[in-house]
Amino acid sequence: MKLSESPITQHSYNGHTFFLKRDDMLHSHFSGNKARKLMALMEAKNSEIKTLISYGSAQSNAMYSLAALAQIKGWNFEFYVQHIPTWLKNTPIGNYRGALDLGMTITSMQAIGSELHPRYYIEQVRRLDETTLVVPEGGRASIAELGVKQLAMEILEWTRFEGKKPFVVALPSGTGTTALYLSKHLKPHGIEVVTCACVGDADYLTEQFNTLETDNHPTILSVRDKHHFGRLYQSDYETWKALQRQTDIEFDLLYDPYMWQCLLPWLTENQDKALIYIHQGGLLGNESMLPRYQREFD
Repeated sequence: MKLSESPITQHSYNGHTFFLKRDDMLHSHFSGNKARKLMALMEAKNSEIKTLISYGSAQSNAMYSLAALAQIKGWNFEFYVQHIPTWLKNTPIGNYRGALDLGMTITSMQAIGSELHPRYYIEQVRRLDETTLVVPEGGRASIAELGVKQLAMEILEWTRFEGKKPFVVALPSGTGTTALYLSKHLKPHGIEVVTCACVGDADYLTEQFNTLETDNHPTILSVRDKHHFGRLYQSDYETWKALQRQTDIEFDLLYDPYMWQCLLPWLTENQDKALIYIHQGGLLGNESMLPRYQREFD
């Protein structure tokens, strides 16, 4: 099972040359940042753990990877959400379908009549003991640092033999965990990390950073006051199609398009720097997002 040492390839987008860290080419169940975040759990010997628990959206990339981890470890996997759309229940697709196939048990707060957020339901109602392991939404936890540090070391090793321009690493953020730990381990070596807030705004993302680390934050770029996660933006769809057309590589529809919209003006202003973009994986989610975009804009 390959959860590290992904290749780096060179591409061009809208006239800008960049390098792409192909974490999408890691194991299909854990591609992208989830492979890095869950590496510590994959390698740990938790003989007492019987049940893995997490929460988030019904199409979460993390949900799918956690379901795969639980299956490999022989653990039960419980996932809690606010609600599950009726159409998704009737026609499972994307990460939801994949996680169910891997043995996930999913609980909707709406279905059980609870007004609690899934996080608080787990803490206050679901009885936890030494046999249960809770992973916060999106893998936002200190356990993610080990795998992200490994990613930082791979990048650092590669840059030592490439070019004379200063390198900058870019990736979009949900909880911001990967960007934060990358910045922590690359900044001391003179490599800046830039990101964008795909959930909410820069202030919200900074709050997420501060729950884990108060120093070494990455630089946050933006072209919108607030990015509404899961909303269909025609500019995102057009960016996604242009990326695929110009690079022959499929990117994630939820995160990558907005990051590239933030990067284009930054690249124009920073032509003296070489960009390394981290592919986020998460392509199974496109199975549900792409039909929505096609219905709305094609």
